Amino acid sequence: MVYVKSKEGKPLMPCSERKARILLREGKAKKVSHRPFTIALIHGSSGYKQPITLGIDSGYSKVGFSAITEKKELLGGELSLLKNMSERLTQRRMYRRTRRNRLRYRKPQFFKDTKEKGWLAPSIQHKLDSHIRFISQLKDILPITQTRIEVANFNIQKIKNPEIKGKEYQEGEQKGYSDLREYILHRDHHQCQNPNCKQKCKTLHVHHIGYYKADRSDRPSNLITLCTHCHTAKNHQKNGFLYGWKPKVKRFREATFMSMVRWKLVQHLDSECTYGTETKFKRKLLNLEKSHHNDAFVIAGGTHQQRFSSLSLSQKRKNNRSLEKFYDAKYTDLRDRSKKSGKELSSQKTTRSRKNLPPSLKSFRGHKLSKGRRSIRKKRYSIQPQDIVLFEGKIYQAIGIQNHGNYLKMTDNLKPVVKSIKKIKVLFHQKTFIYL
Repeated sequence: MVYVKSKEGKPLMPCSERKARILLREGKAKKVSHRPFTIALIHGSSGYKQPITLGIDSGYSKVGFSAITEKKELLGGELSLLKNMSERLTQRRMYRRTRRNRLRYRKPQFFKDTKEKGWLAPSIQHKLDSHIRFISQLKDILPITQTRIEVANFNIQKIKNPEIKGKEYQEGEQKGYSDLREYILHRDHHQCQNPNCKQKCKTLHVHHIGYYKADRSDRPSNLITLCTHCHTAKNHQKNGFLYGWKPKVKRFREATFMSMVRWKLVQHLDSECTYGTETKFKRKLLNLEKSHHNDAFVIAGGTHQQRFSSLSLSQKRKNNRSLEKFYDAKYTDLRDRSKKSGKELSSQKTTRSRKNLPPSLKSFRGHKLSKGRRSIRKKRYSIQPQDIVLFEGKIYQAIGIQNHGNYLKMTDNLKPVVKSIKKIKVLFHQKTFIYL
């Protein structure tokens, strides 16, 4: 199926691949997009359109979509949204503070109120904007006449406490705790949450779960209780159990997203709404498996229509504004002759207190294999990761530029090749939403 636009750039009904090939060969149309393949008519057309209903199964991490007519499904699939938005915001805050600290004087802005009424947290606002941007791209290639969105009424506090009622809805889970640490200890029953801990230590610490990926935010879902024997610098290293540890801490991110964003999305798009109970009932009547694509098909009102092969899309981070990266020095560990970084063989001193300090590992540093260095990005290259390129008659996907732009690494385990205009041709620059 090929999507069609008019001479003025407005979406028309899609056509078959055979008809699009004829229009391109006769010079009556031109290609305007590679993925999804879209053509634009050079001359005018009748502009005949059929009613098209777009169903959206909105969510925190996955979005299902389906556009149908009376006879068939024109487009459908699943979109994976970006993750770890809060970690990227934390990193941006770190860079911003470092930059501002270099200034000798900065005009005070404590009384500047930039938050408008009805504002959302940046991570939630990003999810809402991603939904709106994606739906607008679907409307850009299809003449959609009606949009239906599933909204779910999650009662988060009822999920946490089934007996909640009345005034208790106004009291959060941290009510009565002036100190965040005391709340975390109470939530974890004043016990070490390491399942393999056999020590009966009474000294407890509050550990940041995302410490290994530089996430030191103090939200309750990122904090957990550990004892002194488990919360050590050695366990924070790559070989320790805290590095990459993902304990089961109950979260309500998806429910919070649906509660905060559902009506904003419906009002912004001026669309109809439906509920999850109706979707589940209709999906079972049609004997369809549980998936975001099938849910969107049911939300749009699909019953007997000819189905479209499901598309898989992923949201791409368009710009990485980190201009500098640090690569740690490498040493030979004298104990087992393995290669380790300077951080892994550090003094392990994390506080100024000299009590209960773990032994220093600097004495095990052997031969220095490589120096630590800072890498500063000075140029943005024309070929970006995940772009579609043509090399020696075959199509590949770019992974990244190496050696100051002299080599390009591609998929299929292909060796890096010399970057040359004659050898490599860019077929398609991947945008925000990637077709997998």
